[in-house]
Amino acid sequence: MLIGDVARRSEVSARMLRHYDSLGLVRPTGRTESGYRDYSGEDIRRIFHIESLRSLGLSLREVGRALDDPGFTPDQLVDDLIRQAQDRIAAEKELLTRLRRIGAAEPAGWQDVLSIVALLQGLGAKNAGRRQRAALSAAEVAVPVEALVEAALSESDPHVAGALRWALAQSGEEGSALLAKGLRAPAAEVRKRAVQAIAELPGGTATALLRDALANPDVVVRRYAALALGARGEAAAADVAPALLDTLIDMIVEGVNDVDAADALSALAARPAPADQIATRLLARLAGAAAEPAARARLTQALAEIPGPVASRGLAKLSQDEDRAVALTAAYILRMRGAEGDRTGGASWGACEAFS
Repeated sequence: MLIGDVARRSEVSARMLRHYDSLGLVRPTGRTESGYRDYSGEDIRRIFHIESLRSLGLSLREVGRALDDPGFTPDQLVDDLIRQAQDRIAAEKELLTRLRRIGAAEPAGWQDVLSIVALLQGLGAKNAGRRQRAALSAAEVAVPVEALVEAALSESDPHVAGALRWALAQSGEEGSALLAKGLRAPAAEVRKRAVQAIAELPGGTATALLRDALANPDVVVRRYAALALGARGEAAAADVAPALLDTLIDMIVEGVNDVDAADALSALAARPAPADQIATRLLARLAGAAAEPAARARLTQALAEIPGPVASRGLAKLSQDEDRAVALTAAYILRMRGAEGDRTGGASWGACEAFS
């Protein structure tokens, strides 16, 4: 069969067939009287074998070895080809993601495209300083919030992470849904970064996500959510969610960010109803047999920041506590409250005098 016919049937160009011939991959079995290449059926089968192996990513040199060298085994080569294919797929996915993000930003011209590309490259840079500068400049460039969320959830440098959370906060609540997915991520660090970012987002959507996060299986997520809700003034409601109070009180008992947790409880106690609710829960925990001396001391100090009659009556009782440190702390707090006018009892004042 002449080279033109072979090219049509095999869909391999005549030029490539000549190249195969020059490399010794496929040499026509015969020649016509006019000197043209004449391919046999076996030659054509070899051409199809070459194309099959090339479709797997083998080089022409590797194809020749695979067909002619009996000692050339496919094991290692196939593994290498798999890795190369995975690398290409990852690179193509990254390119596709970048193109989609550029499209989502709706650039008005090529200068906008260049600015977005530069910022995206900055967010993915190896140098932390460059990533931080890119995050801080995100407010000036129409970068898709998806890119900021992805960067925030993967960032380990605390300074860069803070800049990314700031950039997300400038974009409003747009990133809330994407960050919410991060709360369910398999990696604990990603969940932590997600709740930290949500805590800095403005608006009701972020607040609702923080409330939902109080039921998250990850205790770190629950604690960050509780502290953020306290800072947001969740006491605007008549009653504060029990899960919120329990999380903050657990932090005080365990000595984990206990000062911040006590401050959050104090902020939540701005209204009478929540104040009494918080005082009741603190006193119940103080009465618990499992509370260690150090934990009871921290709980008493937290109770000091809670206004209202329930807290004052509780402090009066605590001023007679068997634990001298707790008793003295409670008596001192009552003394500092001065003319609040709640029932304190003579024994309490006696404890105050002992303390003084």
